[in-house]
Amino acid sequence: MQADLEHLTTALLAAARDAGAESADAVAVAGESLSIEVRGGALEQAERAEGVDIGLRVLIGQRQACVSASDLKPQTIATMAERAVAMAREAPEDPWCGLADPEELARDWDLAALDLEDREAPPDPAGLERLAREAEAAALAVPGVSMMDVAGASWQRMRLHLAATNGFSGGYARTSSGLHAVAITGDGTEMERDYAYESRVHRAELPDPAEVGRRAGERAVARRGAAKPPTGAWPVVFDERVASSLIGHLTQAVNGSAVARGASWLKDALGERVLPAGIDLIEDPLRPRIGGSRPFDAEGLPVARRAIVEGGVLMGWTLDLATARKLGMKSTGNATRGTGSPPSPASGNLWLTHGEASRESLLAEMGEGLLVTSLIGASINQTTGDYSRGASGFWVRNGEIVRPVNECTIAGNLREMLLTIRPANDGRPWLSRVVPSLLVEGLTIAGE
Repeated sequence: MQADLEHLTTALLAAARDAGAESADAVAVAGESLSIEVRGGALEQAERAEGVDIGLRVLIGQRQACVSASDLKPQTIATMAERAVAMAREAPEDPWCGLADPEELARDWDLAALDLEDREAPPDPAGLERLAREAEAAALAVPGVSMMDVAGASWQRMRLHLAATNGFSGGYARTSSGLHAVAITGDGTEMERDYAYESRVHRAELPDPAEVGRRAGERAVARRGAAKPPTGAWPVVFDERVASSLIGHLTQAVNGSAVARGASWLKDALGERVLPAGIDLIEDPLRPRIGGSRPFDAEGLPVARRAIVEGGVLMGWTLDLATARKLGMKSTGNATRGTGSPPSPASGNLWLTHGEASRESLLAEMGEGLLVTSLIGASINQTTGDYSRGASGFWVRNGEIVRPVNECTIAGNLREMLLTIRPANDGRPWLSRVVPSLLVEGLTIAGE
């Protein structure tokens, strides 16, 4: 699949002008993927997909409309533009919408430095199946694993091109390869499961599939015999696998869309302490070989490293052009979009300051409490920060794991919780969001 994405966006913009649009932007995305899953030594599922999607946003005055399609015929493109213009003429006015000024646009970027595309030939199905079988066999070899839910391997490539009537035109490609395994211990109502998953931009950097399978098996067996923890107020360690979700609630609260609506528990916190002193939260969209990196944002603006939180103090919001205009600020280059929707702000690669202690040292510091390794569901009050989530993991006593626990709820207030965090040193640097295990004080656990 080698569709000329730049040509498609040029055709979309020309059609928009012919239909009467005053300005427009267009995006074309081509994707191809292959995934294989095995169970019980047999092929369970094989999927191959490829296609191209196109999207067009037209603007007439302060009115806008978006349309998308997967049919690339010239007549379809002309019809898309006509419908989009008709929709925009009927849309309500949005005083904040509009393209970037030409002087704001990204003009040059270094795709070679980002290195987001694996140039190796795509894997064949047999090769992915072999990796999946190796992961499954390694998990089943762990004593105590009763069966496998699934083991799999995958590969995908995405190509994108963005163009607009303000003169922007640019594109890039990204690849991703992954391995996963989900193992089960026990049987009947005593079943417990856990997983391991790895993903890399370059396939050669994936760990050995046997390592992934073994990790899934050992994690599942460690959960055997899980029961509810005691109810009460206890400290909690969020394992590195789930700690980024806690920081994710912070990034949602500083998202320009939420702040502009007044629907954020941090809407009045700019310049105030939101994390302990000495802790930074950095966004860096230019990290090489990282899945969340990109050379420009979805409005053609340049991207750069920035501090969301510095020394514990909230330094700024996450903004696209519309939310920046509404708040009287400048875009932070955080616009994202699909083919059928206008841009909206979102954070990407994140890095939280690490501590010097290991996770085991955090457990020793905690003494007694809960180590959370899995979270389910969420009840987050976006205006107050009240937090409640289902959790499972391990009970810790005298700094040592003593038993697995499940079916409990942890609750607190995010503003208060985040001010108490103590980070470990175990963040994985190849992830888009590098957040270590976190010790959090003052949570309420509802268990037995």
